[in-house]
Amino acid sequence: MLRIVALTHDGNLHKDISLDEISSEIYKWYWVDFEKPTQNESALLSTFFHFHPLAIEDCLLYIQRPKLDHYEDYTFFVFHALNPDTSEVKEIDSFLGKNFLVTFHFEPLMYLDKIYNKVESGTLNTPLLVFHAILDEAVDLYFPIIYSMEDRLNEAEDNTKGLSTTALMDEVFDIRSDLLRLRRTIYPMRDLVYRIINSSRIPDFHEYHGYFSDIYDHLLRLSEIVEDSRELTADIRDSYISLNAFHGNQIVIKLTILSAIFLPLTFIVGLYGMNFVHMPELKWKYGYLFVWIIMLIIGIGLPLYFKKKGWFNDRIE
Repeated sequence: MLRIVALTHDGNLHKDISLDEISSEIYKWYWVDFEKPTQNESALLSTFFHFHPLAIEDCLLYIQRPKLDHYEDYTFFVFHALNPDTSEVKEIDSFLGKNFLVTFHFEPLMYLDKIYNKVESGTLNTPLLVFHAILDEAVDLYFPIIYSMEDRLNEAEDNTKGLSTTALMDEVFDIRSDLLRLRRTIYPMRDLVYRIINSSRIPDFHEYHGYFSDIYDHLLRLSEIVEDSRELTADIRDSYISLNAFHGNQIVIKLTILSAIFLPLTFIVGLYGMNFVHMPELKWKYGYLFVWIIMLIIGIGLPLYFKKKGWFNDRIE
């Protein structure tokens, strides 16, 4: 589907005109939006607009890394928006010239309706401003997704849902994976906008440099949030590993204490359980009582000794 708007030199906005009409000299600039284009509509990039074959190839090969390419009388951009519900990446390709803007995307973008309304109201009255609005709205969609990640991470950190340790770690690793996917989108976008604000080949760009610098500031903020969140997931993961290791050490201490107590008792029982004929203690009248007294002394004395040494302190129950 193609949506076309064009502004005349006397400030009148015309909508739903044909492609043949936009070449008329009465129009100051125009915007053509390709939304879910058919094969025949996609072919217009070459047959009608005569864009460079490499740029057209980038449009048709979904999904490309965010990029900027300068051509003779226009600049080609590839950037990414995100679905706020699924965090799915949506590619938007744009051809920006002095008096035109052509946008191309296979996925519908609901926020473009808002931009059309601004164009109709006269708020956006140049192709560069329209392009800025599209890019700005795409970046603004990142914030709800990032804030949602932060909320999930805070819940995981405080374990407000009362999850088991295993379920909690699964949630942390899911968040970390989602953050990594966002990082792969945000960082290239940040590099793209940095190239835009440092470009000298975009017509009349100096008038709107501050607008794009503001987008760059947003992307820097998003990058910081992603990095801080990833560090927090790493801290939670490391704390979990340390806690498990400490818990394992405490179990080893308990088993060591039990072994240390029963080892001498086992030795005594094993010693007098031998079947040699000449064992004087076996014929002693008080031998059985004596062995019990020795075993009780060992069985009570060793735990008291270990307690005095602090083996029972700061243990995880």
